[in-house]
Amino acid sequence: MRPHRDRLVRWCAVLLVLGVTAAGCTGRGPARRDDPPRSSPSADGCCGVAAERITRRLADGARVLISTVTVRPSARVTVRPDAGDHLATTETVGRTARREGAVAAVNGSFFDTVGSAVSSGYPGDPLGVLAIDGRLLSEAANGRTALILPGPGERPRIDEVRSEMWLTAPDGAVRELDGVNRAPGRIVGCGGTGGDRLASTGLPEQRPRHNQLCLDDSEIVAFTPDWGARTPPGAPGSAEAVLDADGRVTALRSPAGGEIPRTGSTLTGVGEGADWLRTHARQGLPLGRRTSVTDSSGHDVLAPGASVLGAGPALLRGGETWINGAANGFTGDTSTERQPRTVVGIEADGTLLLAVFDGRGPDSAGVTLREAAELMRELGAVDALNLDGGGSSTMVVNGRLHNRPRDAQGAPVQERAVADALVVLETER
Repeated sequence: MRPHRDRLVRWCAVLLVLGVTAAGCTGRGPARRDDPPRSSPSADGCCGVAAERITRRLADGARVLISTVTVRPSARVTVRPDAGDHLATTETVGRTARREGAVAAVNGSFFDTVGSAVSSGYPGDPLGVLAIDGRLLSEAANGRTALILPGPGERPRIDEVRSEMWLTAPDGAVRELDGVNRAPGRIVGCGGTGGDRLASTGLPEQRPRHNQLCLDDSEIVAFTPDWGARTPPGAPGSAEAVLDADGRVTALRSPAGGEIPRTGSTLTGVGEGADWLRTHARQGLPLGRRTSVTDSSGHDVLAPGASVLGAGPALLRGGETWINGAANGFTGDTSTERQPRTVVGIEADGTLLLAVFDGRGPDSAGVTLREAAELMRELGAVDALNLDGGGSSTMVVNGRLHNRPRDAQGAPVQERAVADALVVLETER
C-alpha cells in the first residue's frame, strides 16, 4: 500500500541497550547491564530514536522482559500505521518493516483471525478505525480508544473516536454508509451504526463488544483498492455500484462481488442498502461521500497527513492509571490475565514510547492490563494505549526481531502474521 523502500535507515542507527532491573512493578530501581549493547553503530541516540531491552520484577516476583523503542519529538522520522499490500490479508511485522525500510515496527490493531468463532473469513481485516495519511481504510468501532497521529510537528495523542460516513445521490437522497473494507452485514467486534444486532442474542447493539459479532441485514459498505483485487461475493439480492476515481457510477452489478477498479472504488449493498443503490446509483452520475473521524470533543481528526490506529483499552490518562475496559468492550477476565502485550505510550514532552511485554515463556510472565499501565508510567508515559497482544505482540528493530513472540505457553519464538503494524520510518530529505 506504500511505495517499496529498498534500504534501511543508515543515518539513524538505533541505540540498543540490554538491561536488567530487579524491582517491583511500581518501583523503578537501577538497571544492571548483564550484556553489552547488541548493536550500537551510533550509541549516542543522536537521531532521537532509541531501542532498549529491560527486565523487571512484578509485585509477586515474576519477571517480565520489556522491549521498548522511544521516538522523541525532534526525531527525523515519521510514525504511522502500515497495513501491508491488502487489508484482506496478513503479513508479519518483520516483513512489513523490511518492505518499508523501517527503523522499528510493532504490531498494531486487533483483526479478524482465522479460526475465530466470529470470523468473517478475511484475516487481515482490522477491527476498528484505521486511517493512513488522511484516508479512512477501516471505520471506527465507535467509542473505542485510538492512537491519533496528527502529522508532522504535531503531538500524538490517545482518545476515544467515532466515525461517520454518508452518501449523497444526484437526486438529493442521503444515506448512511455503514462501513469501509469489511464483509457487509458482519461487524466483528461490534461498535457499528444503524440496525446492528448482537449475533448471540439478536438484541440491538451499537457498543463495542470485543471478540463478539454483530449483524446488520441492511448495509452499504465501501471497498477501495486497499482491500484487494476483488470484493467479497454477495448473496442473491445484493447489489454493487462500481465507481471511477471521481465517484461516478460506471456499472451496477447484482449480486455483488467483482473487481475493484485500481483508481476507483465500489459500494456493496445488502437488504435495504441494495435497494437504495438500485434506486439512486445512476450510471454516469456521481455519488457524493462525506467522511469524518471525531475525537471525544467532537473534533474531526481526519486530515491530510493524519493517521489513526484503533485498539484499546486506554491504560494511562494524565499520568494516572485509567483502564476504560468496558468502553472498549472488554470483560474483567481479559484485563486481569497475564499475557504478552503491545502498548504505545506518550510522555509529557510528546515522546512516543512503544513497548512490548513478552509472556508465555520461562523468562517472562507477561502482564495484566494494570501491570502494563504501572510499568508504562514507570517508563515515563503519561498516556498509554493497549494494542493487540498475545501471539501478535512483536517488535522489530533495524529489520531484526527484538522480542520473543509466542503463540502459546512454552511455544517456540515465532512471528505471527498480523493485519497491520505501527512503523517508524526515515523522513524523506
